[in-house]
Amino acid sequence: MSTSVNTNVGAMVALQNLNNTTSQLASVQSIISTGLKVASAKDDGATWAIAQNQRATASSLDSVKDSLNRASSVTDVALAAGSQISDLLSQMQSKALSASDASLDTASRAALNTDFISLRNQINQVASNASFNGINLIKSGATDITALANSSGSSVLTVNAQDLSVGGANVTVSATGTIGTVTQASAMIATVQTSINKVSAALAKMGTASKSIGSQLTFVGKLQDTITAGVGNLVDADLAKESATLQALQTKQQLGIQALSIANSASSSLLGLFR
Repeated sequence: MSTSVNTNVGAMVALQNLNNTTSQLASVQSIISTGLKVASAKDDGATWAIAQNQRATASSLDSVKDSLNRASSVTDVALAAGSQISDLLSQMQSKALSASDASLDTASRAALNTDFISLRNQINQVASNASFNGINLIKSGATDITALANSSGSSVLTVNAQDLSVGGANVTVSATGTIGTVTQASAMIATVQTSINKVSAALAKMGTASKSIGSQLTFVGKLQDTITAGVGNLVDADLAKESATLQALQTKQQLGIQALSIANSASSSLLGLFR
């Protein structure tokens, strides 16, 4: 092999190796600083694209959880109000039963009727005020509420409205119903009992829907956690491994610098030939 001062092959090889080591070192330092082995599409296009799609899905599930939480709150308010209405009906039945006693004097029956009317009116007050975020499931004319069930919006959970207002489908007591006479009181006992049965059935349906929402909310939370963990498996770096690689590359870089220095000084030996 000829020796030349114009072309130092050894230095060229040493420089190539040093540049390669420096490039690897920069890559490892970037991984350690970000904690990601795939931080951008240029690192690994296919993996990055998969991770981005899954991140979008996980982000969309936040909206699903918000929707389910709203529906759950609306239903919980309706259930609480429905329970109160059921209690009011029970009190109304007790008043009607007392008023049906033929031996009761007129003043006492009138007092019972006043209480009955007050309880009847309270039902509408409770039903009309059972709103959350402007949504009421038990007032007269109430409409169903739906909640998102998946990240694509293709599936929903529905909670059916239950009219618990006086004179509605479930509370069959009329808006003018009274127990002012024995006959009215006797008839009202059966009417109120029917209302109690229907309200109980309506609340049972809403309770089942509320339970379904809670189950779906739990599932969505677990699904989101699983997707997040999956993305981490794809793009997160093993920092223990990268630390060891960093130490090795730093040592390799120092050796490369020494090799380049040796290669650069080799040509100076030619001066001895001309002394």
